[in-house]
Amino acid sequence: MKKIYADTSVIGGCFDNEFKGHSLPLFDAFKAGALKLILSDMALQELEPAREEIRNKIFEIPYANIIEAVTTDEGNELASEYIYSGALRRKSYDDAVHIALATLNKADALASWNFKLIVNFNRIKMCNHVNVLYGYKQVEIMTPSLILKTIQYERFKTV
Repeated sequence: MKKIYADTSVIGGCFDNEFKGHSLPLFDAFKAGALKLILSDMALQELEPAREEIRNKIFEIPYANIIEAVTTDEGNELASEYIYSGALRRKSYDDAVHIALATLNKADALASWNFKLIVNFNRIKMCNHVNVLYGYKQVEIMTPSLILKTIQYERFKTV
């Protein structure tokens, strides 16, 4: 079963007209157990000031379908390496932590709607360069729509 790290933009995307067409089906896949959600303490912390309906969205997913990811010293160090390498700026530290936690928790993909700082070809390339340099697996970073298309393609391919 695929493990997907979802950042806060995906959770909030369930309530945004521009993104809910793909965020909601991704959440349906988490609820059904077709995918496992990697949910981090960083995402939970970022959700604290959000509207109640956004904060409560994750409670629709059965606990058995959630993998908890906790920020560790290793995660903070890897996030710092992304910044030192120039992949992300210092003010984007929380985004760097999301990428580090997805990497350390061996996510099959990191789902995000943050095109400027996370779902960005050059930044993905630079973060994955750091990952390889430090002996970690590269992480796929995609929008929920691309993740859903990839899963549909993989199912079609095996038929």
